[in-house]
Amino acid sequence: MVEKHVLITGGAGYIGSFLTGELLRDGYHVTVVDDLLYGGESLLAYLPNQRFHFVKADVWESRAIRNALRDDWATPQAVIHLAAIAGFPACQSVGRLVAWRYNVESTQHMFEQAEALDVERFIYLSTYSNYGLSADGGLVTEETSLNPQSLYAETKVASEGYLLAQASSSTCAPLIFRPVTLYGLSPRPRFDLIVNQFVLDAYRKRKLMIYQRGYSRSFVHIADAVHGIILGLQSPVEKIRGQVFNIGTPDGNLTKDQVVELILKRLPETFVNYKDITFGGDMRDITVSFEKIQQELGFTTKYSVDDGIREVLHALQDGLIREPDDPRYRNARFIVQ
Repeated sequence: MVEKHVLITGGAGYIGSFLTGELLRDGYHVTVVDDLLYGGESLLAYLPNQRFHFVKADVWESRAIRNALRDDWATPQAVIHLAAIAGFPACQSVGRLVAWRYNVESTQHMFEQAEALDVERFIYLSTYSNYGLSADGGLVTEETSLNPQSLYAETKVASEGYLLAQASSSTCAPLIFRPVTLYGLSPRPRFDLIVNQFVLDAYRKRKLMIYQRGYSRSFVHIADAVHGIILGLQSPVEKIRGQVFNIGTPDGNLTKDQVVELILKRLPETFVNYKDITFGGDMRDITVSFEKIQQELGFTTKYSVDDGIREVLHALQDGLIREPDDPRYRNARFIVQ
């Protein structure tokens, strides 16, 4: 029988496809459930692996997990729920009803199935967008009051609330991660994330248009974020039950001007234009604390924002991504810098 088996929803996406590869390399059997909204090319390299199993399904369906399981594999020890309408522009474009269905109701359906199947833990990827604007400019921790500024964040806060309410009574232990803004390359690249998008615009257009100039954000490389998820997967269940962890690094707490400076170091011919425009959809001006995940899970990072800029730029210069403007590399067309 299979000893290490993990089921990932949204496994063809930016995080999921990277995580799938890492788990397969670590000897896990991996079942991926994905509706392939952005295509499935990110999973092609895994198909020959006998420890990989893919099922195309809509996670909103009440039996999506049950129907995905193989009879000859043991029940997954964990469900890692990544599938969602990700990002505030994507949620705005589909509307509240659809966003709530796929970001909140589907989370409830997934958890109910995991519990019914005696899955040990349920790992949920939320977002640091839940914090919104920092009231006093201080570090935000996992205990900071949530102040969602967008429909996307509202759906994540609602899902978190549901899962945390189950922690004390459920046999399946919920664990919540709040990753900060990701960057870097994945089997399913994304160019609607600030660092990746800035590099693309600077390389292709030789210009950057920056909104919300003075705002601080927090950034973490996708490889480091996936490492954090795996730490949660492998930690004792009593240590992670009902816990919330920010995923990131203090070195990733940067202003947009600091990110631009790093890009100009590699593409100095880039013209930068600033516009004093604010948007009601994704207001974040915060500095994040990562002390909890460092102390309790032993989390460390390997990559800096400069490493990510170099990585993305080299991929573009070498032609590894031939059509980076293709819509499949974005979760929504409307992008705010």
